[in-house]
Amino acid sequence: HYIRPSIRLLGFAIGGFCFTVGAIYLPGQAGLWSLVMISACMSLMFPTIYGIALKGLKIEEAKLGSAFLIMAIVGGAVLTKLQGGLITDYDVRTSFWLPAGCFVIIALYGLRCMLAHDKDYSGT
Repeated sequence: HYIRPSIRLLGFAIGGFCFTVGAIYLPGQAGLWSLVMISACMSLMFPTIYGIALKGLKIEEAKLGSAFLIMAIVGGAVLTKLQGGLITDYDVRTSFWLPAGCFVIIALYGLRCMLAHDKDYSGT
């Protein structure tokens, strides 16, 4: 409530990117904790994306928009398969650059929303 959703999304996406890079390069426990923190960032990003995407929609539009957002979760299954292919073809560390790139895209979405849509955000 105190932090605009787009700024929150941008922060978690940057955090997710940094933790992904940490999981790639940090050895031992630090790398493991980075991996755990990726999930923490993602779990807080999804409801934020959901709220930003549906803000200002009429009820009928929100129903359709919600359905498309839920269907977009399938993208996570596709990217998981792609990451598995990268593990097979290269190695685990290299495969983590795929989710790192996804965090960059989400950060850009958060930045775009911050610049374009949040001028009139009321917090309700």
